[in-house]
Amino acid sequence: MCGIMGYIGGRDALPILLDGLRRLEYRGYDSAGVAVYTGERLEIRKAAGKLRRLVEMVSAAPVQGTVGIGHTRWATHGNPTDYNAHPHSDCRGHIVVIHNGIIENFLELKEELHRRGHRFQSETDTEVLAHLIEEAYEGDLERAVRHAISRARGAYAIVVLSSHEPDKLIACRQISPLIVGLGDGETWLASDIPALLPYTRKVMVIEDGEMATITRDGVRITTLNGEVVEKTPIHVTWDAEMAERGGYPHFMLKEIHEQPRALQETLMGRLDHAGQISLDGVSLPDIFVERLEKVWLVACGTAYHAGLVGKWLLEHLSRIPAEADLASELRYRDPLVFGTNLTVAISQSGETADTLAAVREMKARGSRILAITNVVGSTLTREADDVLYIRAGPEIAVASTKAYLTMLVALTMLAIELGRRRKAIPDERLNALLYGLRELPGKAQDVLRREPEVLELAKRYAHCQDIFFIGRGLDYAVAMEGSLKLKEISYVHSEALAAGELKHGTLALVTDGVPVFALCTQRHVREKMLSNIQEVKARGAMVVAVAYEDDREVASLVDHVIPIPPVDDLLSPILAIIPLQLFAYYVARERGHDIDQPRNLAKSVTVE
Repeated sequence: MCGIMGYIGGRDALPILLDGLRRLEYRGYDSAGVAVYTGERLEIRKAAGKLRRLVEMVSAAPVQGTVGIGHTRWATHGNPTDYNAHPHSDCRGHIVVIHNGIIENFLELKEELHRRGHRFQSETDTEVLAHLIEEAYEGDLERAVRHAISRARGAYAIVVLSSHEPDKLIACRQISPLIVGLGDGETWLASDIPALLPYTRKVMVIEDGEMATITRDGVRITTLNGEVVEKTPIHVTWDAEMAERGGYPHFMLKEIHEQPRALQETLMGRLDHAGQISLDGVSLPDIFVERLEKVWLVACGTAYHAGLVGKWLLEHLSRIPAEADLASELRYRDPLVFGTNLTVAISQSGETADTLAAVREMKARGSRILAITNVVGSTLTREADDVLYIRAGPEIAVASTKAYLTMLVALTMLAIELGRRRKAIPDERLNALLYGLRELPGKAQDVLRREPEVLELAKRYAHCQDIFFIGRGLDYAVAMEGSLKLKEISYVHSEALAAGELKHGTLALVTDGVPVFALCTQRHVREKMLSNIQEVKARGAMVVAVAYEDDREVASLVDHVIPIPPVDDLLSPILAIIPLQLFAYYVARERGHDIDQPRNLAKSVTVE
């Protein structure tokens, strides 16, 4: 989710680059940098921290030229430092590269390049691209970039500038977005439309597997194999505020729709075809895994709901006792913790005060700490022994969506890997789960296609003051998160219940017309769940089921069904929550609330 900006034309490039990066700040970042060709050489300026640090740097040491590239970095490899900021250069300083995404095989490439005498200045995966291009360059920059890309595996949007051929920028895309802006004798490049709006509204979108050669006169687009691609420019009609949100009315809806890509990035490079999971940043010793007696999952809010799913997964797949605890409670209850325990601390920001306090308490009692977080260099990553990044990218809306989904995937991979290492998962089951994980991004996209149906349900029930969510097993954890989403942005009172507990009191609140969302994806308790659905229907409830699309019996018992594609039941929480996120969003919209900034709430709770 980094920001990219490029310019070639007749104007001074630096002010344009800095303005574009400023307009991309909403994407989130931890460092920034620019490279400008001065007419004689490439000059790089970069700094960790906010964009103002870079502005101060270039004010103290100006750089002038009419072609350049700029970048704001969201760290995935290497801490947020000056030397890890982009752009990155080759050994001689003739080639500079900026990059969004992840190069999966960068360690392998880096070792090769080291052996051939290349010197590296950073800890990033991006720098290998500059050295690969340097090695392949024989007077044709496009050919050299194609060669480098052919060696790299992963997701990327890259932009290359070289003092050998300073009359062009070369850009390639695979998953991460790139937009070219067209003008009269000047051309721009950005990772998102807002950076281009002050200069042009005539744009071309670079698609996956395409390369753009950008000059002052325009752009030539080819496939990575060199075949010419004909494109018609499009005219952007969005205003600047809408452009920041990608045309969506709110960041929350944008982030819900980003979930298939977020899932893909979380999984990228971590699943191989030999039945192995590679959790970069996690190096649990074999002897520790063998003697592991208990896993504690510690978190707050939405992250706690992810921990409830993680507890179930760890116990089922690794056969290790697990306990999910609210961090705000755990630190005060004198837990029985030993050196053979693992504490998994979950926090999107890595700065949640209660979670950090609980981590310090568990660490003092001898537990090993594994962090699951989104932010490189956060306090939680410094406190932990192991770190598993969810790679969700910046999340702007207060109500978490894509961070929650990617937390679930990270916990699933951790549970599978511990189960494999403890020989608790048969090979056939292991392979089925890995196959299921690979299928999730596409299936999440299928769920999003149900959005019009969810919108109609939201319109129908937006006036209600009480809504219930019920489920069993993993579905209960999903019900809790669905209820929280509705409460925090629509201000509707809702409760999540383990469906078997209805008859122990709450059934008294179920009356004619009360909406009940029934999660029904756990096949081993399906018959029990059908009985619970009939219980609430008998009291006059309007029942909306989230169920597998091939479950016709559920459809015959309820008022509405939101179908999801069939998956392994252990993976169903990742899909089942998506329609509940959409429902919460559209109810809040119907009620006219500030969806991205709900009352009384903050994105990161950094105080008790």
